[in-house]
Formats: sequence, structure tokens, C-alpha cells
Amino acid sequence: MTEPDALTQSSTWQALAAHAAALRDTRLRTLFGEEPRRFERFSLAAAGLTLDYSKNRVDARALELLFALARERGLEAARDQMFAGVPINNTEGRAVLHVALRAPAGARFEVDGEDVMPAVAAVRERVGEFATAVREGSWRGYTGEAVSDVVNIGIGGSDLGPLMVTRALRPYGDPKLRMHFVSNVDGTHLAEILKGLSQETTLFIVASKTFTTQETMTNAQSARNWLAALLGEEGANAHLAAVSTNLEATAEFGVSPDRVFGFWDWVGGRYSIWSAIGLPLAIAIGAEDFRAF
Repeated sequence: MTEPDALTQSSTWQALAAHAAALRDTRLRTLFGEEPRRFERFSLAAAGLTLDYSKNRVDARALELLFALARERGLEAARDQMFAGVPINNTEGRAVLHVALRAPAGARFEVDGEDVMPAVAAVRERVGEFATAVREGSWRGYTGEAVSDVVNIGIGGSDLGPLMVTRALRPYGDPKLRMHFVSNVDGTHLAEILKGLSQETTLFIVASKTFTTQETMTNAQSARNWLAALLGEEGANAHLAAVSTNLEATAEFGVSPDRVFGFWDWVGGRYSIWSAIGLPLAIAIGAEDFRAF
């Protein structure tokens, strides 16, 4: 029996399906009439958000069965394993510890018996310092000009998260800084962005954990060539930052070690926005707001 079959053939699943069928034609007006305080019972509020599921065909029995199914499938145990740094990512054999990236000072999360929080705090501090320097203009390009444009080059989790959140939080941004995101290996994507930029005032962030991702490195090389055409090789290097764990490759590409920001195998792509992958967001909204985020 395959895993999906094991789920749908369980007695709890069958009971839940039968209960859903029984509720299908029930009017919400009826459910509210039977329980005037329905909203209080079937809603949750946390972190400034409200989840209201009272206006769905759900009742106490449905919740009872849903909780039973979750426990039956080991959800609580998996949650505890996640927080303990157990490699629950079965396809890659890795821990899934993005919660450590959001943890406050003093928290402790372990992977293979090692507390990862000191390293998380160190990278977080470096990201904040660099973001502040770029925003305030104390970090300048090769010719002494302040940064006006930041171009993030990445793909997948190294692009989509920062792009989405930077756009969503645009009201918190600095109007003097323009943020750009390049992911498409088609050269038109980068070329169209570069049309309105100046080499002297543009900072590129190359985001790739391995620094070997083909699409990202193709765009990064094109960006570097664009910089070098005006600033030369040394000048091009001065306008590059990287988010990667491959220090050898970033050095070979010309990125100064003080502008390389690392993250870890236990940071999954879809959750990486809270890691150094969020560097463009930190630059966009500032270190303080990034910490709040």
C-alpha cells in the first residue's frame, strides 16, 4: 500500500470524509443558530492576524476528527523533531530549522548536537551592518559614489521570497534606493534592467548557496562584464556581494570575503527569506525593520 493509500484508507480519514458529506448541505445560518458564540470557538488570533474559520462547514466533531488524523499521521512528533534539528527533510537528509532564523536572542536550536544560534546571530549582525552602510551611504562604490540601485541575481528561493516581500513592504523602503531582481537566464531580463542603471552606483548581490547555479552564474557573469566595461576588473569586484556557502567560488569570482554572507544546509529555499538571502530586503527596508520582520 502506498503512502497516499494508507492515508485515505485509514478509519479516521473515512470518518472525516463521512462527516464532511453529512455537513455538506448544512446552512451556515443553521450552524450559527445552534451556537451563537460560534465565532469565538472557531477562530484564532495571533501576531496581529485573525483566522476566522467559523464561516465554513466545520463543527466540534470535524475538529475532533482532524486533530485525531493529525496525531495519527505523526504531525506532533514531526513538529517536535523539526524543532530538535532532526533531518526530517527526507529527500535531502537535512534538518529543517528555519525557525532558528526567526528566533530571538537567547534561544537555542541544535543540529547534530551543535547550537546554531551563535552563527545565526553573527550573520544576522553582518547583514544588518552592511544594509545600514549601503542605505546611509557610508558604503560606497569604486569611484566613491553612494549606491542608488541594488540588483539581486538569483533563482527559485533565492529570488522569489526577497522579490515578493520587498514589493510587499515597499512603503517601508528608502525612496533613494531602487531594488531590482533578475532570475531569468534569458539575457533580456538583465539587459532591460541595466538600461537605466549606472555602473558607478549599482550594487549586485549574487545569491546562490553553491555558487554554481547555472542560471544565476550566467547572469552574474553578464553583470560583472557590464561593470568591468567601465570600471575595470578591480572596480567590478568592488560592486559585488554574494550570499553563498562556497567561499572558494565567491573568491574566484572576485567577491571580497567581507561581502559574502553565508547560510546553512538546513535553510530550505522556500523559507530562506529570513536568512542572508533576505539581504536585499534588509537593504530595502533597513536593518531594524528586517529584524522586526
